[in-house]
Amino acid sequence: MRKSLYIIALVSAFAILSIAGCSERRGGLVGTESVIASSPKPDSVYLYTPGIVEGFDGRLVVSVDFGGPGTYILDGPKSDFGDYKAGNQIRIYLSDDNGKTWRETPSRIPMMHEILFKAGKSLYMVGHSGRLLVTRSDDNGETWSEPSVLCLEPRWHQSCTPVDIHDGKVTLVYEKWVSDGHKWPGVGPVLMRADENADLTDPSNWKFSELYNPDEDMEAARPSGIPVVPEGQPGLLETNVVRVFDENNPFYDPTGKSVVLMMRANTGFPDIGVMMKGVEKEDGSLAVEKLQYKSGEMYFAHIPGADLKFYVVHDPQTGLYWLLHSQIDGIMNGRRRLALSYSPDLLHWTFAGLVAVGPTDHSARHYATMIIHGDDLLIVSRSGDENARTAHDGDIVTFHRVRNFRKLIYTSLPGSE
Repeated sequence: MRKSLYIIALVSAFAILSIAGCSERRGGLVGTESVIASSPKPDSVYLYTPGIVEGFDGRLVVSVDFGGPGTYILDGPKSDFGDYKAGNQIRIYLSDDNGKTWRETPSRIPMMHEILFKAGKSLYMVGHSGRLLVTRSDDNGETWSEPSVLCLEPRWHQSCTPVDIHDGKVTLVYEKWVSDGHKWPGVGPVLMRADENADLTDPSNWKFSELYNPDEDMEAARPSGIPVVPEGQPGLLETNVVRVFDENNPFYDPTGKSVVLMMRANTGFPDIGVMMKGVEKEDGSLAVEKLQYKSGEMYFAHIPGADLKFYVVHDPQTGLYWLLHSQIDGIMNGRRRLALSYSPDLLHWTFAGLVAVGPTDHSARHYATMIIHGDDLLIVSRSGDENARTAHDGDIVTFHRVRNFRKLIYTSLPGSE
């Protein structure tokens, strides 16, 4: 027993030293940092997950979800259903100088958990206020329409995760609570698809899959030792929609009708997530199904930082997938260290560097969103400074730029030349 513990400790120490060495070779942090938005009352108004999209004519558009018990002090409408009784509110920030400066628009959007994206000639946000909502901007993010109801059924959940736009179709996942009686995170993914150039505020233009309930699969896996959840329940949430372009990848679909779904998982382990697929069937209906891998089905997968929200983008120039994630720092659900990794196939990940580290334990850099912008990665993070109430309840949103991010790719191991 002691020998096994010694081996585990030695391997863990080697991994930590290797990561430290990677950061040292990179010259420390790989990203710059500035503040986009700050809470007017850090002890009761919290800045939750931001989104970022490149709008039209080079404009950068950022959305920020304001929540907390003190949002009643905010001007403008709030969501009927929120993190607290006072409701949530989305605010919009714009930059026309490549992220050097930002200005807040007058928009006050009464919803939460937004997904921000560009489709056709407009910008869109899907969010919720108990019921599922969508809003549209036709003037490059300056103003937004009154939220339209996509589904009246309660309750929904998500975070700002990737949207797939391919072959004229928009595909995303929003999550629905399995039942109001479930403990967190009792939600399951619902696949959504629409024509890119349709009016996405019209619910008749969307197709929805049936809700996938993860309870049975999670419980069936317990004898294997995954998941181990001492409190609450196992579950999955905050789904990334990812398209596979490499025909040699085992998940490649030549018809283009399926996408890979990569999910945060509440398993009791920091770097284990869930992978499934979203598919359009021959009759045109949508479904969430198991992935076929080698001789059977796969479910759990190694995804760095998958005990918290992560974000995946595909780089067409290199064919690699880039993963923005939290890095464990000695505690479960560590939210202070924001890291980058990359993979050729979504299965094998290489650490690339640390984007940012919060100045204190309760100053997070997490729940981040990113886009590829030329040779750089542009990132917005749910963050905190010394005034943040907790690591979860931050008081600022930060903007990070990773310049020439492709130079972080290992071409050879140090000392192997």
